[in-house]
Amino acid sequence: MVFETIIYQIDNGVGILSLNRPTTLNSFNSQMHEEVKVAIKDARTNVSVRCLIITGEGRGFCAGQDLSDRAARVSDDGPDLGDSIEKYYNPLIRAIMNMEKPVICAVNGVAAGAGASIALACDIVVAARSAKFVQVFSKIGLVPDSGGTFNLPRALGLPRAKALALLGDKLSAEQAQQWGMIWQCVDDDVLMEEAISIAKRLACAPSQGLAMTKKLLNESFSNSLEQQIELEKEAMRWLGKTDDYQESVSAFMEKRQPNFTGK
Repeated sequence: MVFETIIYQIDNGVGILSLNRPTTLNSFNSQMHEEVKVAIKDARTNVSVRCLIITGEGRGFCAGQDLSDRAARVSDDGPDLGDSIEKYYNPLIRAIMNMEKPVICAVNGVAAGAGASIALACDIVVAARSAKFVQVFSKIGLVPDSGGTFNLPRALGLPRAKALALLGDKLSAEQAQQWGMIWQCVDDDVLMEEAISIAKRLACAPSQGLAMTKKLLNESFSNSLEQQIELEKEAMRWLGKTDDYQESVSAFMEKRQPNFTGK
């Protein structure tokens, strides 16, 4: 597929998906949704991709929805925003959070609305020092979507999540790191270097163990302690039979670096 609104490339086990509508701060229209869907499906199923980075071209990461793409006329009753959420945003968030591979978000500028929610759906968020996270929904009479009401309080705690969602204030990358909402805030000129460095580490790691770790952590908020430790037990039982675990033991005994294949 020839992409017009994104850039998608694979290098040494790392897929890089760049939103590429810089004149609109990479806001989503229907074409971008379709192209992102194709790229994420490839990242999920392509055995040569062991980690995915999502970032944006230009001076912003993603400004959320391009309102002109679904603007209603004055005489209309208004657009069915729930239809857009069901068709595009919810599948995108599920695809990111359920992907059995690590997903890194490199936030290179403003992440507003659904853009901020997409970043929070990723496993590791690295942001440029100039980046800002903005929950703009309250300013246009809407609610945080794309998993925003799920991931924001889990990342920040309920009091801070409520204040950001209700006030719509900008949160700097430095403050986001201090509050624990993101993993790392770095200087703008080393953002992609740092994101790729982390991605390469993950691409060389035992992928099935990473996938199971991601799944268990995502489910932990919904489970009791007893449920969670049972799931951990079953995961350990299954992972102990994988080639990657056997390779890690062999490498330890032979005093060499392991070579994980994901089998």
